[in-house]
Amino acid sequence: MKHFISMWDIDRDNIYKLITVTDQLKNDKVDYTGILNGKIMGMIFEKPSTRTRISFEVAMKQLGGDAIYLPTSTLQMSRGESIKDTAKVMSRYLDIIMARVYRHDTLVEFVKYSDIPVINGLSDLEHPVQILSDLYTIYEYFGRLNGLKIAFIGDGGNNVVHSLLIASAIMGIDISIGSPKKYWLDEKYLEKILEYARNTRTRIEFYEDPYEAVNGADIIYTDTFVSMGMEKEAEERRRVFLPKYQVTMDLIKSTGKNTIFMHCLPAHRGEEVTDEVIDSDISIVYDQAENRLHMQKALILWLFDVI
Repeated sequence: MKHFISMWDIDRDNIYKLITVTDQLKNDKVDYTGILNGKIMGMIFEKPSTRTRISFEVAMKQLGGDAIYLPTSTLQMSRGESIKDTAKVMSRYLDIIMARVYRHDTLVEFVKYSDIPVINGLSDLEHPVQILSDLYTIYEYFGRLNGLKIAFIGDGGNNVVHSLLIASAIMGIDISIGSPKKYWLDEKYLEKILEYARNTRTRIEFYEDPYEAVNGADIIYTDTFVSMGMEKEAEERRRVFLPKYQVTMDLIKSTGKNTIFMHCLPAHRGEEVTDEVIDSDISIVYDQAENRLHMQKALILWLFDVI
């Protein structure tokens, strides 16, 4: 049985397969209407969501299935029922689970006891569904992945960066991180990524100077400085990151290339990015958001072995 809780759960060939099917779905070149008739997704949410909830729910409905929104406050998990019992019971009712959780270990345990596919809708460690759709968005814009360079500016150790680094190593996309050293990805996760990157000849670099990081970048990517669950660190993080790590038009123009801007959203305008950048013609943030729907349809079909 396939699960998707980490970018490590999929290889290069299957990523390209999903990109192909995503493009076909988006451009109405294939029709999978009704193919998941009778299939039900349970959507567990410990955290708030806009894009993840809507895109997965719409994806299931457009494929002929349905989805049930399950905030944990309404489940017995909130009163201490074990993940083991929850996963085993849900496996009797549902056909697939998507969970957006605080702790990645929750997903690992769900996978251990689930008899149906489990998808990571976001955890403290990774955000693989976001990055999977970002790969399609980049491919849609450039017509390729290999040989491009992404520069991520901001919190260099968050869940988006973690999944982005894994994906870059797998797909051969050079990536540089511009972040205070204190916020670089933990070495225990980085070691495996760097080992894989050596095999794919992918360059991965970390800088404290954002201008060094973006040199030669085809894409500049950022995310909020204060991820969900880190609200107590908000004041300190803003003090450290601002204004040095804010993505401005001056930073983008310094790359020496026709660079595009990406953000997984929600954006804190005036913090990690200026309005001038996010509202500009080089910003493809709304394409990213739309493509969550198309890629997640492809992902669900892949997990059900339809494609």
